[in-house]
Amino acid sequence: MKDKRIVMTLDAGGTNLVFNAVRAKNEILKPIVLSAKHPTLEEFLKAIIDGFRQVEKQLSENPVAISFAFPGPAEYEQGIIRDLENLPLFRGGVALGPMLEEQFQKPVFINNDCDLFAYGEAIAGLLPETNQKLKERSSSKAYHNLFGITFGTGFGGGIISRGKLFPGDNSAQGEINRMRNKLYPQYSLEQSTTIKGVRRAYIREAGLDDNFEITPKDIFEIGIAKKQGNQQAAIRAFEELAIVAGDAVANAITLIDGLVVIGGGLAGAHPLFLQKMVDEMNNDFTTPEGESVQRMEIRAFNLENPAELEIFLTGDQQEITVPFSNKKLKYDPLKRIGVGISRLGTSKAVSVGAYAFALDQL
Repeated sequence: MKDKRIVMTLDAGGTNLVFNAVRAKNEILKPIVLSAKHPTLEEFLKAIIDGFRQVEKQLSENPVAISFAFPGPAEYEQGIIRDLENLPLFRGGVALGPMLEEQFQKPVFINNDCDLFAYGEAIAGLLPETNQKLKERSSSKAYHNLFGITFGTGFGGGIISRGKLFPGDNSAQGEINRMRNKLYPQYSLEQSTTIKGVRRAYIREAGLDDNFEITPKDIFEIGIAKKQGNQQAAIRAFEELAIVAGDAVANAITLIDGLVVIGGGLAGAHPLFLQKMVDEMNNDFTTPEGESVQRMEIRAFNLENPAELEIFLTGDQQEITVPFSNKKLKYDPLKRIGVGISRLGTSKAVSVGAYAFALDQL
């Protein structure tokens, strides 16, 4: 992307508001981080305005738009934020986009953080990196679709198809968190695939009191024997995440048929869950006659596993002759997708996605 226009961005979470400005796919400022903890809605909105004012003052050129991620539920096309679980001050509908348009006299675009994360990785992250690696192998394979998922305080998804962000009719696209939990069918899968879920699973498996204080980072380090604790409980906690997430992603990617990229606060623990998650995606079904049927028409490969990456990149290159002709065609009949970790980092991917979305809308 060679466009030199500047877009001001924001990654809004339940803890922090991270402001920046992006040009040509790159963040051009040191991130400005403000607290998302405010006693009133008025103070929260003033903090958002202040953050963008601080960004604007540091720019040598006039930005063309504001574009940022904000949690849902929302009516993103109208810029209206509704009842947020992590940001309870937004109740009953807050016209955040129109407010900022009046304050800054610029177009304002708001979208879901998972959607913008996926968009950023599709433009400058896992998707182009994977296609470049395939090109270097002279492969006939190339990818155009991407499903981005984030593990953190919530579990969300975003869909990119042929370079475009897939928009739902109710600003509810990619909401994978509403799928059923394979291990606990009465729950949504978010009960096992978030920070709270991993912590809850570890406490249960280790036989600890519900109020025991421990973070997913602690659990990961216990799982890899870097810190003392119940290692088997830590491993099982992340295996639970892997099984539940793998089942849901297999269902989702069956409809999307593209690469999968993982971000969010738990992504750094991928050595404990990613292979198990990919294995779950590849599990077979069994027919009433006892025969095995491949779960997906495609095969998933762990792009962080060197052996699986090699098979993925090599594929099954073949050459066939066109009937009644001397013409030959190269093709690769190995139907496959790759599952990998964010190449940009979640926050930067969101910023790049917000930037690209704004320019696309303009």
